[in-house]
Amino acid sequence: MDFVSFVPETMAPRDAYRLLVSSVVPRPIGWASTIGADGSVNLAPFSFFNAVGGPMPFVMISVSRRAGAIKDTLRNASETGEMVLNIVDEDLAPQMNITSGDWSYGDNEFERAGLAAAPSVDVRPPRVAAAPVAMEVKVTQIVPVEGSSYTMIIGRVVRFHIRRDLLRPDGTIDPLRLRPVARLSGDEYARLGEVFTLERPGA
Repeated sequence: MDFVSFVPETMAPRDAYRLLVSSVVPRPIGWASTIGADGSVNLAPFSFFNAVGGPMPFVMISVSRRAGAIKDTLRNASETGEMVLNIVDEDLAPQMNITSGDWSYGDNEFERAGLAAAPSVDVRPPRVAAAPVAMEVKVTQIVPVEGSSYTMIIGRVVRFHIRRDLLRPDGTIDPLRLRPVARLSGDEYARLGEVFTLERPGA
């Protein structure tokens, strides 16, 4: 097989970034709803999003700066220490895309995208009412990534909201019913393909 090697430090930052986001695919999308100290509500999608660990559930998103300025999500999470991470399914993809726009602080993306908000129980930010899964999160750490314009927001899930028909008898979520949307690179997204199983050795 023929390979080409790249050294990020010798590349233009944008080119190195494009290699990264087109290599690490598919990426789940965390649709973060937050609220500022002044009550301003924000909703924005992040594909640098994942579960961090257990047994208590922790999750993270990584937020970049916009033209050197702090994004609304990071500002709000820093001020209030709370967020909701909503999962995007295929039906919500168009609205998710609307909320990815470069909107001004205080511009309510729920209203802009025509989305209904549902009240949370243990945190102040609302959740996306139509999201099949939503996680209420208490922020535990905000970690600037050294040498990067990104900041990680890590938090503990304090409540799950899960559409009832998604739950299987074993307590897990059926991915085929969930129909999650994943981020690739640029304007490309993906649907869930074929699901297969592998038995873990020694299990």
